[in-house]
Amino acid sequence: MWSELEKTLLKKDDIVQVLAGKEKGKKGKVLSIDKIRGRVTVEKLNMFKKHLKPTRDNQQGGIVEREGSLHLSNVLLVCDKCGKGVRIKKKRLEDGKRVRVCRTCQEVMDKT
Repeated sequence: MWSELEKTLLKKDDIVQVLAGKEKGKKGKVLSIDKIRGRVTVEKLNMFKKHLKPTRDNQQGGIVEREGSLHLSNVLLVCDKCGKGVRIKKKRLEDGKRVRVCRTCQEVMDKT
């Protein structure tokens, strides 16, 4: 099972930029990450319509718009300093803490 997990440096609430597909170039906030399938859901991107039957919770049913998932390889984390999608790496600070760092400008991505 562990070999199936996709390695990613993304976290929930990160701002990412889409690299490929109909939403190419758009930016959005990460809502969820599925490490097993290697997919990420981004707020207000890759929307699709889902038809729902009436149930006890949803009396009316109808058509609902939801966010679809994107593959992890099609998104890049947006650097605050660069303002665009960049590749990132892990770096250990002097106090032993591991942080994510922008590869182009060497800016620390983790604020905490």
